Amino acid sequence: MRIRTLLPGLLALAFMATVPANAQTDHLGSFKTAPAHPRILLIKGEESKIKATISGDQTWSRLHQAILNESDIIVKAAPIERIQIGRRLLDKSREAIRRLFFLSYSYRLTQQAVYQQRAEKEMLAIAAFSDWNPTHFLDVAEMTMAMAIGYDWLYDQLSPTSRTAIKEAILKKGIEPSLEAKYNSWLKAEHNWNQVCNAGMTYGAMAIYEDEPALARQIINRAIETITRPMADYAPDGAYPEGYGYWGYGTSFNVMFNSAIEKLFGKDFGLNSQPGFLKTAGYLENMTGPSGKPFNYSDAGGNGGLQPAMFWFANKQKDPSLLWVEKSRLQNTDPQSHVSNRLLPAIMLWGAGISIDKAKAPATTMWVGKGKNPVALMRSSWTDPNALFVGMKGGSVSVNHAHMDIGSFVMEADGVRWAMDFGMQDYESLESKGIKLFGRTQDAERWTVFRLTNLVHNTLTVNNQHQRVVGYAPITSTSTLPAFMQATTDMTPVYKGALAKANRGIAIVDKAYVVVQDEVVTLDTPTTIRFTLLTPAEVKITGNNTALLSKDGKQLQLEVNAPGKLTMKTWSTDPPNSYDAPNPGTILTGFELTLPANTKATIVTTMKPIKAAKAKTKTLGPLDNWKKD
Repeated sequence: MRIRTLLPGLLALAFMATVPANAQTDHLGSFKTAPAHPRILLIKGEESKIKATISGDQTWSRLHQAILNESDIIVKAAPIERIQIGRRLLDKSREAIRRLFFLSYSYRLTQQAVYQQRAEKEMLAIAAFSDWNPTHFLDVAEMTMAMAIGYDWLYDQLSPTSRTAIKEAILKKGIEPSLEAKYNSWLKAEHNWNQVCNAGMTYGAMAIYEDEPALARQIINRAIETITRPMADYAPDGAYPEGYGYWGYGTSFNVMFNSAIEKLFGKDFGLNSQPGFLKTAGYLENMTGPSGKPFNYSDAGGNGGLQPAMFWFANKQKDPSLLWVEKSRLQNTDPQSHVSNRLLPAIMLWGAGISIDKAKAPATTMWVGKGKNPVALMRSSWTDPNALFVGMKGGSVSVNHAHMDIGSFVMEADGVRWAMDFGMQDYESLESKGIKLFGRTQDAERWTVFRLTNLVHNTLTVNNQHQRVVGYAPITSTSTLPAFMQATTDMTPVYKGALAKANRGIAIVDKAYVVVQDEVVTLDTPTTIRFTLLTPAEVKITGNNTALLSKDGKQLQLEVNAPGKLTMKTWSTDPPNSYDAPNPGTILTGFELTLPANTKATIVTTMKPIKAAKAKTKTLGPLDNWKKD
């Protein structure tokens, strides 16, 4: 027993010897003794505010009931088993958070013992796992958070034997592996791993603080220090480099961390003031089109979902308009559709006291964010379901989880997403076939995956070549004028060796139609430029420079004006490799254009909803002359 009690301290000393001195800043200062349980996120007695919100608002009441209903289903389910898929246990860790967060919430709001008893059974089963898979540390992080919430929120109801088993598991299978160099490279990461892992370890440390105060302080101080690395990527405007899907992961766990830190210590240690962090709510809101689908660039899925973290941001910003999209998801969809979200109970904490009916549409219809993966997001209206919507990105192929999609865009009109993005392919489906998915070099195996290259994104391909991994495309100008919303990007660096110049501008003109204008300069050889538009619509080539897209009884007219030899085309989206995911119901359309050597060319592609088809197309002039803010 003596050796066992010394181990956490020895590991902490070993950790301190292998990290820079500044990682040991004592942020917690005079804080010594943790308050009684529950101490994470929701202190005892704070349930009353949630109950008041539920009783006075039907939207919140329905969501609360959906959580209880799902908890009733979980009560009847067998406990999670340690079944690893490939190198990941992550699906089990995520289900653990979902179950334990739901059950713990349900107990605290109803005091029905069945929820506490089922959560205790779940925690004991997880505590008995051989390990939580530290070689893929996200698995450990999420499992630790799950156990910490259940242990903390249900502490007074757990038997002494259960407390000991759960506490020991949090310590031995959660926190202690994070002190070993072979498992904690995420401490230096500038992406979601850092956010998720620091949050998970901090929850574990908070849960067992009274038993391991020195170690808990070490873990929490370490997290406050190192989570600033990924948070720096929100600067300057809040655009999250990894895109919509990983915003829902990294940012949500960052908010779980910040919220818990503030609740326990009464201050945020400057984290909420990190440049761009609070502004990221504007990014997330504007990433969703009128259809409810997100701009799913990089490794993201094609569907949007309720984001509990947005309620935390709305509270911090004192801006209910940030909840316009969340309001729609809450009021226009079945509450039961949200119960797969493992962080769903957090919305009841962060949304308490918010009247969702008071969320009004944002005042502006365009949002621009710079940073590693700059984006421009514009629409003709927030309230019209048939509004035009365009999301465009610049950035770099070398950003974490990035695709070769520089200059790509999505576009909606009349409730149809005409220009779409495949988004990600399930990692295990590729890794199980031996694909090394996360290389970032030009010849990385990642770029053999069909969905990931510029050939299937809404951008340019030159001489059938891939975009360059090294290179960065900034947003170079913008305009928020309602009659001419536009953004331009200089894509030249990602076409190095293929073009001397490549600039792209995208505009919503007169709130009626969309223009994509490409300005290129060829090198000293003839050049073939391919413009692709990925669409779920049926496509009919109607002329030498026109095509008609049809879907759901709606139509979009595509027209191209360019010099040189132009050929309108369609391409199949059937995957070329056995490991590629199928892409039913989609097609690529666009054109190929052959240009002579050393030639300047302006290529104008106009996309008009059929109701605007007869509107006169304006001549917009060179990109350098486009109206700017």
